[in-house]
Amino acid sequence: METGIGVFSSRDRAEEAVRALRQSGVPEESIIFLTRSETEAKAVAKEFGASIGGFMGGAAGMTAGVIAGTLLLPGIGTVFALGFGAAALLGAAGAGAGTAMASAATRSETEPTAWDKSAEDTAFFREILKEGRSLIVVRTESQADAAAACAILDQLGMGMEGRHVPGRMQTSTRQVGDTLVLTVSGRITLGEGNVMLREIVGELVDKGHKRVVLNLADVNYIDSSGLGELVKAHTTVRNKGGELKLASVNKRVHDLLHLTRLSAVFDIHSDEASAIGGTTQAVA
Repeated sequence: METGIGVFSSRDRAEEAVRALRQSGVPEESIIFLTRSETEAKAVAKEFGASIGGFMGGAAGMTAGVIAGTLLLPGIGTVFALGFGAAALLGAAGAGAGTAMASAATRSETEPTAWDKSAEDTAFFREILKEGRSLIVVRTESQADAAAACAILDQLGMGMEGRHVPGRMQTSTRQVGDTLVLTVSGRITLGEGNVMLREIVGELVDKGHKRVVLNLADVNYIDSSGLGELVKAHTTVRNKGGELKLASVNKRVHDLLHLTRLSAVFDIHSDEASAIGGTTQAVA
């Protein structure tokens, strides 16, 4: 499963991104849209060809591929969720399509449902939403759909061009005390670095490594899929009872993490030594 993440501070950009995703052929069921703004949710819903009267007390108007509902996040308040994939976040992940749609519609007619704490990556989504940004997540098994989605999310969500930045991803590992240092260089992008990073992190946790430091000093480009893979890496290590830290992040990557507000979630250190030692020299 490939994951692309786009973070938006502009309603117009979010609407444009959903429109572009649909026009490029990315299936509606692969798209999840989250926002704290009811106005923004209504506007984006139109790009799905749907109304979201369900938010207001009636689910009429939603098309077969669209689910609308509300989530209640502690410390944040009501979050509006749109897209077939939102069913998982509404706690209907294991249901069939018809049941999931009915479940989402029922919830949206009543009170916001509590955030499903078992859902992957919720800590990251929570922090992004807390900062007043909206979020588009594309999850798909199709490489073609993932590539189309990443190109759109890179440009509209993060304002990035640079898919052809040179430098294929390379990695090396070494043990420092009880910490495994994974040094990454090149680029973390769809079909290249993201798969390699996923496999390496998976192998590390399977071998019992609980403390992992990613040294990103020589990473020159991360696309929306690579960003999603960093989120997955953090979640993979955390789910095994471990911790993952980022170290020596260069300015370009740091600016990306700050732009997407993921800098508030990742444990980022100015250098490898502080990450290994657990000192307080974290990067804001």
